[in-house]
Amino acid sequence: MRENLRFAWIASWFALVGQFVFFICVALLTGEWHYVMWSFLVSMMAGVPSMISTWQAQKKRNTLTKE
Repeated sequence: MRENLRFAWIASWFALVGQFVFFICVALLTGEWHYVMWSFLVSMMAGVPSMISTWQAQKKRNTLTKE
């Protein structure tokens, strides 16, 4: 079965950047900047591993298609 890496990239970027931007907007509206600090930590914990695994899957697919 073929993996949908396009969706994986979108989800990875959303986990890394999208959540952080959303909570910056929440912080701007509420004035509570603690939201940004916690969202940064959560975004990094969710986004970086998903980016790495998606990158490895893309690399693996590219090597399989070249052979």
